[in-house]
Amino acid sequence: MPGKSGSANENREPAKTTSACPVCAGIESAKPAEKPLQAAEWRDLTGWGEDQLGSALVALTASCRNLGDQAIWSQVCREATEIQGQDNRALQIWFETRFKPWALTQPDGSRNGLVTGYYEPLIKGSRTSSNHYAHPVFAPPDDLITVDLAELFPELKHLRLRGRIEGRKLIPYYSRAEWTPQEATRTQGALAWVNDPLDLFFMQIQGSGQIQLPDGSRIRLNYADQNGHPYRSIGKWLIDQGYLKADQASMQGIKAWAKANPARMTEMLNANPSMVFFRELSAQGSGPQGAMGISLTPERSIAIDPRHITLGAPVWLATTRPNSDQPLNRLMVAQDTGGAIRGVVRADFYWGSGNDAGSLAGRMKQQGRMWVFMPRAFVPN
Repeated sequence: MPGKSGSANENREPAKTTSACPVCAGIESAKPAEKPLQAAEWRDLTGWGEDQLGSALVALTASCRNLGDQAIWSQVCREATEIQGQDNRALQIWFETRFKPWALTQPDGSRNGLVTGYYEPLIKGSRTSSNHYAHPVFAPPDDLITVDLAELFPELKHLRLRGRIEGRKLIPYYSRAEWTPQEATRTQGALAWVNDPLDLFFMQIQGSGQIQLPDGSRIRLNYADQNGHPYRSIGKWLIDQGYLKADQASMQGIKAWAKANPARMTEMLNANPSMVFFRELSAQGSGPQGAMGISLTPERSIAIDPRHITLGAPVWLATTRPNSDQPLNRLMVAQDTGGAIRGVVRADFYWGSGNDAGSLAGRMKQQGRMWVFMPRAFVPN
C-alpha cells in the first residue's frame, strides 16, 4: 500500500533557546494537524483508468437527487444524467474535466486508513411471536428523546443527544443490557420477530436487513434511530477476554464462538451497549436506504464520516479485497454513514444483500487510501 505523505513542516527550523526557558533547546512546539483534504492530481490515484465507471455514474446520479439543487453541484448533476451510456474513456474524461481529486489525509499526515465492509442481512422471521420466532425487532420506542444539537449550536450539526425523561431531567437512554429485561413489556413496538438473536445483533450493526417471512415474502427494515450509547466491538471484547485471536474475530469467527458458548451469548452481546431501532420500507430496490434516503448500490456505495467527506460525492478507493492482497481500486459514492465510521480516511464498503455479501463483508478489514472528487469550483475550508 502507498506510504505516508510528506510533512508540510519538514523544513521548519528547530526552536531556539530562550533565556526564559534554557532547558527548551531543540524542543519544537506541537506539530499542527494536517488538513483533511489536500490537492491531488489524477496520476496520484492508484489504478485510476482501470475501473468501469458506468455503474458508479448511476450511483452518482442517485446522489444528485440531494445534491443537484446546490449551486456547486448543479452542472455536474445535470451532465451526469446526460452522459449515461457513453463508453468508459468518455466517462473518464468527463470526471477529469468536471472534478478535482482531493487526497484524504489523517491529522498526522498519513493517508492510509481502515476499510471495512457491510451488507444487508437476510434472516428468517415472522410478523408474530412464537417459540421459534422469539426475538423482537423494535421500532424507536416512545420514550426515546432525540435532541438535534444543530438547532441550538449550528457548529454541532452532526451531533445528536438521545435520552429519556426521568422527572424533569434528560438522562441517558437504556443501554443494551438495561433494555433486554424490558423487552417482554414492549412487544407492542415490535416490527417483527426473528429466530436468532445473533443474526438480529448483526442486523443492528449493519443498520438494515431483510426478513424472510414463513410464506416466502420479505420485508425490508432500515435504520430509524439508536439508543445513544457508543458502539463497542464484540470482536474486540472476545479478543480482550482471550477467547479469540485477532485473526479469528471476523463475523464468521464470532458466530462460531457463540454457537460453541451459548450460555455466554448474552454477556457477549451486552459488551456493545449500542442498540439500533428500525423502520419498515419497501423490499423493492437494489439495496437499503443509506443516510441520504436513497437505495444503496452494491459494490459502489460506501459509508463515510460526513464531517470530512460530502455525502453524495464520488470517492476513489484504493484498497484490497477481503482478507487478501488482491487490489480493489474502484470509484465509489459516499451515500451512507455509520456509528463506527469515524475519521478522515475511513470507509465501510457496501457489498449487497444475502449470505455471499455477508461473507465478504465479514472478512473485510483492509488498509486503503481515498480521494474525494469535488466539482472544480469547490474550495476547502
